[in-house]
Amino acid sequence: MKLLVTGGAGFIGSNYVRQVLSGAYSGSEKYEVIVLDSLTYAGNPANLDPIRENPKFEFVHGDILNADLVNDLVGQSDAVIHFAAESHVDRSISGSREFIMTNVVGTHTLLEAARTTGLGKFVHVSTDEVYGSISEGSWDEECPLLPNSPYSASKASSDLLVRSYARTHKLNAVTTRCSNNYGPYQFPEKVIPLFVSNLIDGKNVPLYGEGNNVRDWLHVDDHCDGIHRVLEGGRAGEIYNIGGGTELTNKELTGLLLEACGADWDRVDRVEDRKGHDLRYSVDITKISTELGYTPQVDFKSGLAATVDWYRNNRAWWEPLKNAPLA
Repeated sequence: MKLLVTGGAGFIGSNYVRQVLSGAYSGSEKYEVIVLDSLTYAGNPANLDPIRENPKFEFVHGDILNADLVNDLVGQSDAVIHFAAESHVDRSISGSREFIMTNVVGTHTLLEAARTTGLGKFVHVSTDEVYGSISEGSWDEECPLLPNSPYSASKASSDLLVRSYARTHKLNAVTTRCSNNYGPYQFPEKVIPLFVSNLIDGKNVPLYGEGNNVRDWLHVDDHCDGIHRVLEGGRAGEIYNIGGGTELTNKELTGLLLEACGADWDRVDRVEDRKGHDLRYSVDITKISTELGYTPQVDFKSGLAATVDWYRNNRAWWEPLKNAPLA
């Protein structure tokens, strides 16, 4: 069974590819994987080095906006998992065009290819940020989309395109919405690798505003397990939230990272809050747990410790990325 993975050289996509080709999931031995990635700043070929020689792996350097290439690759495939996206909120605030092109137009290009080639299944990987901000309780999949940043608006738009193709064209398409991911190989502009790499180097870390924004943290291994369960058993046209179950304020997270790196609060710079900064995210995972048997396996304490150790031991991976010219 041939599986096309878009954005498979990025943080989450490469983790999924490494897992599926190493036999981490029940039934994963049946898959051959084609990775399609344009290798923008957050796509790193080194993320795929552990499985590069696997005979079931193929890498294609290309853009999901290239309709001819996408049609060819989707036509060869039995299923698509669509990770490819521009995903950093701050970048979307300073310039949103690439987010619209990749996240909206790119998703449409893939959906059109899936429709015209009769693709077996399309799994669209999205985010809890499409729901907006929630003061109490948790979002289930029926909650309205109320995005507040250009990034989350572009992802909400892509979610609605996927829904429309499932309803109008009867495409076997499913959407997942995850909470905040962490783990090895995450590009060092995101909060955990940024803070850890800065603290390792004796630098300060920036904390937005009062640090009261709350996020639900999800280890990338658990996220990818949830995605594979959706690939194998998710119902056509449905949405599945995937969360980790650990809610922390950014200030609480900062304290844990300082402790893990042997640093004190004098290493924290308070900076002006992000424009339109959502206060709290929280997803209800009852649906995926009940239907597909998903349960987060990585507790946050051990997952964070292992992540910090990985960055401490893999400077050769992250240092060139931090020192590269801003894309």
